[in-house]
Amino acid sequence: MRLFHLLTAISVASLFMTTSNAQPTPKSLAGEYYLRGVQEVGSGIKLNDDFTFEFFFVYGALDRFGKGTWKLQGKQVILTSSQRPPKDFALVTSKTVPGNKLTIRIVDPNTNLLRHVESAVKNGTDVQRQITNEKGEVSFLKQPQNEAISLRFEFAPERYSVFPITNKAHNYYEFRFEPWIMDVFFENQAYTLSDDGLEGLHPLLEPGKSYSFERE
Repeated sequence: MRLFHLLTAISVASLFMTTSNAQPTPKSLAGEYYLRGVQEVGSGIKLNDDFTFEFFFVYGALDRFGKGTWKLQGKQVILTSSQRPPKDFALVTSKTVPGNKLTIRIVDPNTNLLRHVESAVKNGTDVQRQITNEKGEVSFLKQPQNEAISLRFEFAPERYSVFPITNKAHNYYEFRFEPWIMDVFFENQAYTLSDDGLEGLHPLLEPGKSYSFERE
């Protein structure tokens, strides 16, 4: 009788240890994970049980979102979005107009966005930068050595769009926003499983720093 109880106790202990050390399943990881430890910032990752994910970032009046698919690889959750397009702006037109200025203009139905584009012109090692005005315009001195135009939206500051200047005679360039300009993209971004949730980089916060996402 004592032997039976002893064997039962060993079996229960063995089962408990196996359960405690068991590899989490994808289904068990589905849920909402929220960024912790960063003041005035709201951000989170939702892992859906169909292996899709949703991401959000809120800071003041700025809202940004992302989505894609996820997979479990060992003790890491890997997030992947669709491939990010190479540019967040599209060139509408370029032409030659009278004058010695190089003019860049941003067009969009939402005029509130027009004054928030950092525009730059590269001339060898020299780079001139300006922020567009309320009309979405900036002007630089036109020079034969001008090589490229760079655009960056202030509310998506992690990305630049570069357009080589192929026709040196042109001095007027008109661009529009692409629909995905505010989207957040993940490229095989790994998050390590922790006791509370996930740990890893944040696509919009300090580069190289690890952040905690606590499971709700």
